[in-house]
Amino acid sequence: MARVKKGVNAKKKHRKVLKLAKGYYGQKSKVFKAANPAVMRALRSAYVGRKLRKRDFRKLWIARINAGTRANGLPYSKFINGLKKADININRKMLSEMAIHDPESFTKLVDAAKAAL
Repeated sequence: MARVKKGVNAKKKHRKVLKLAKGYYGQKSKVFKAANPAVMRALRSAYVGRKLRKRDFRKLWIARINAGTRANGLPYSKFINGLKKADININRKMLSEMAIHDPESFTKLVDAAKAAL
């Protein structure tokens, strides 16, 4: 049976990692042994960052909605509770966009939430 060497596959793997490490400082961008852990860490951080971004956006939307509702004389928690009781289902992203760009209709929503409380 012929002997199988792994040279081609190892080279492919090394090239892939070094391509991902482009722009890193020093050996991390040129030497596989240094680049591999740096790339693995970067990929792990990117994965975590995608989860954190969702958290951050939700916090931002809530802050914007809270500012809009307080301007209309109602705190955020009571506003959301009133919307649920009024059976109005709009996600927080759309509510924050309305609070910024369409204050008249947002005021109507606040009034509807007040009426449902």
